[in-house]
Amino acid sequence: MGIYKDIESNVRGYCRSFPVTFAAARNATLTDTEGKEYIDFLGGAGTLNYGHNNPKFKQALIEYIENDGMTHGLDMHTEAKGAFLETFRDLILEPRNMNYKVQFTGPTGTNAVEAALKIARMNTGRDTIVSFTNGFHGVTQGAASVTANSYYKKAIGIPSAGVHFMPFDGYLGDFDTLKYFEKVLEDKSSGLGHPAAVIVECIQGEGGLNAASKEWMQGLQELCKRYDMLLIVDDIQAGCGRSGKFFSFEEFGIEPDVITLSKSLSGYGLPMAVVLLKEELDTWKPGEHNGTFRGNNHAFVTSRRALETYWADDAFSESVQHKAHIIRRRLKEIQAENGGKMKHKGRGIMQGLEFANGDIAGKITELAFTKGLVIETSGSDSQVVKILAPLTIEESTLNAGLDILEKCVAEVMSEQISKAS
Repeated sequence: MGIYKDIESNVRGYCRSFPVTFAAARNATLTDTEGKEYIDFLGGAGTLNYGHNNPKFKQALIEYIENDGMTHGLDMHTEAKGAFLETFRDLILEPRNMNYKVQFTGPTGTNAVEAALKIARMNTGRDTIVSFTNGFHGVTQGAASVTANSYYKKAIGIPSAGVHFMPFDGYLGDFDTLKYFEKVLEDKSSGLGHPAAVIVECIQGEGGLNAASKEWMQGLQELCKRYDMLLIVDDIQAGCGRSGKFFSFEEFGIEPDVITLSKSLSGYGLPMAVVLLKEELDTWKPGEHNGTFRGNNHAFVTSRRALETYWADDAFSESVQHKAHIIRRRLKEIQAENGGKMKHKGRGIMQGLEFANGDIAGKITELAFTKGLVIETSGSDSQVVKILAPLTIEESTLNAGLDILEKCVAEVMSEQISKAS
């Protein structure tokens, strides 16, 4: 471990929670240099929806490289890009009656968010963006400005101008937070003014697995239309099947003006990000938002294969929903076994348990790692234990991981009861 402590920056994070050196990975199983295996409930923070080293994509990538396929080409036309675009149109956009232009940004989700914010301001001529409590959209300057958590905002070093935060669905209990939003839009003395856009996650991954309801999302879209604001849906973590559908908003029947995608879009863990924008919003001048790595041809190859393998019919979506049902049932059982002293959160294979504080949740994830389960926390106080397993995880492996989680929750909660008495 010495090389990491000696040379790598203090900014490193996940390796502090999982202090081993990993040597190999396959689907939902990680192996360290000592040969110990771990079940992966982290999934690259939502980047590995199709698992580690998916064999259905691996050979296609190897063949592309061996045939000297284009590796880097800025935003020039390549066979790999053309094939990806055709497949994305045929299997994702057209079956959902979605008419969007595809913009390739720098290869990270935060870059896609930066582009989306520019699009909104450029097309409306207004600068205010509305984001939501517990929202997370990245850590570059613009993306961090619409991220709610003060830990990330503090690192920007300057005030975040042009952003207002509204309460997310459920943030104020049973109170309809959209009524408050509409009230401040109507009131010329509220200080909000006329926003250019709203940016929202249907499931707040880093914010604690807060899942918006269908009624709330439909109401938000209606509010955006009525008050001439663009609706940006950040589907970077919750997209590409994690909710059970390709897009996390599909079951809501809404049509965002702008959509950001990254993380699992490449299918293989390779860097790739896009912005989907309605045609009338595609007012960019050539190169106005550019980046040296906005054309990852290796990612085009694996992304195309992922779409062809898993999204040509409904079978994969149905399998994700089946596994999500297993997770929900098991988490509800764990909740009941421990006297209901925790709250179930999330949907799809993006679920977890919220505890009284981050100390309890942290002890559970630390104990889980010693027993062979890699799982992280989220939420404003890191109080939510979050399951982001690969969607391709074998059912037996999924249940084995849930067994470990169940034991860890029982052990830590028992300790808490002992301390209290």
